[in-house]
Amino acid sequence: MKLTKRSATSFINSQRYSIMAIFFIIFIFSVYKYSYSENNFSIKFDPLHENAVVEELRKSEISEVIEVDKKLQNPPAEVKALYVTAWSTTIPERVDGLIDLMKKEKLNALVIDIKDYSGFVAYDSENEFVLKYGSKKVIIPDVDALIKKLHENEIYVMARITVFQDPVLAVARTDLAIKNNVTGGLWKDNSGLAWIDPSSIEARDYIVEIAKDASARGFDEINFDYIRFPSDGRLSQMSFPFYNSKKQTKREVIKEVFEHFRTNLPDIIISVDLFGLVTVNKDDLGIGQTIEDAFENFDYISPMAYPSHYANGFIGYQNPAQYPYEVVKYSMEHAIERLERFKEAQEEDSEGQKKPLAKIRPWLQAFDMGAVYTPKMVRAQIDASNESGGVGWILWNASNKYSTKVVGLVD
Repeated sequence: MKLTKRSATSFINSQRYSIMAIFFIIFIFSVYKYSYSENNFSIKFDPLHENAVVEELRKSEISEVIEVDKKLQNPPAEVKALYVTAWSTTIPERVDGLIDLMKKEKLNALVIDIKDYSGFVAYDSENEFVLKYGSKKVIIPDVDALIKKLHENEIYVMARITVFQDPVLAVARTDLAIKNNVTGGLWKDNSGLAWIDPSSIEARDYIVEIAKDASARGFDEINFDYIRFPSDGRLSQMSFPFYNSKKQTKREVIKEVFEHFRTNLPDIIISVDLFGLVTVNKDDLGIGQTIEDAFENFDYISPMAYPSHYANGFIGYQNPAQYPYEVVKYSMEHAIERLERFKEAQEEDSEGQKKPLAKIRPWLQAFDMGAVYTPKMVRAQIDASNESGGVGWILWNASNKYSTKVVGLVD
């Protein structure tokens, strides 16, 4: 083939572009450092080369992720849920197994820890307060993909947040934490965990920030646990930086917290976990929880009506754990009755309207304590709740060992 002047020019240009491409690739590798961890490919920016253009790309990627992840378009009228830890969601095979089990058992929701007793937020949150207090510990490698996958399988996704039991915040902000009046250090419960003073406004706002962040990622509901004062440990040694028992009762403080969350999360579905005994006791159990105070401030109230957690002799049963139907039915009937009485006495606002009230959706026992819990005993609790007016339910098993042998809802 004869090489003309034109073809020679084209050849030289092509070589020039090839050389430029090679230099560009070398440049890219000099700018970025790559890492592989937990089956996730990630890009880390070299601080010597990071620039405004790269930062804008990062921001646009985050915006795109949040925009894509939406709430479940057809949420269930009644939640039939399982609880799982953040760790359980890190194994793809286990997630697939849970989805298969849920389809088989006709379940429709998962409660996932995003901030548990450890105090760490379990996904890659960029919230300024989470970063400020060092409370991020990425356990769930890609929370957006996880939510998307669950939504694709018509599963309602709830984010569980432990509120005042918070060792991380207690260390980062000792001025907000409950102190030990003997040692002068942080007060800790029987599990060795530090707590935050429920009277702290900053602590309440911190939780609101985490809830908003989780909702923006696509979680359909925020479930709050440990909105209360401590119940175990050397309680007489507690010293509070804000709470003053001479000016407020514990009940008044916790009611303020309920109201704070509702006011600051007006467009987010929120639920609260309460001790099972709040359904029948008239006092605040010494921890500030009274069911009436929650009625106007949450979409759902979830009393932890585990039969094993009721004292021997409760409603005449020496071992309440052996009577799952009777214990749950008694608790739920009382909760619904108190809700109805509250509704009748509820005052109207200036426009003649009443605030919407929470529905009762209990936590139920799916673990062995006090008795070996069979599928029949799990179903007995569900039947008791449904018959009493409960709207959905959540099964608790701390080890997340669910199977048809545990659940067995479908014959």
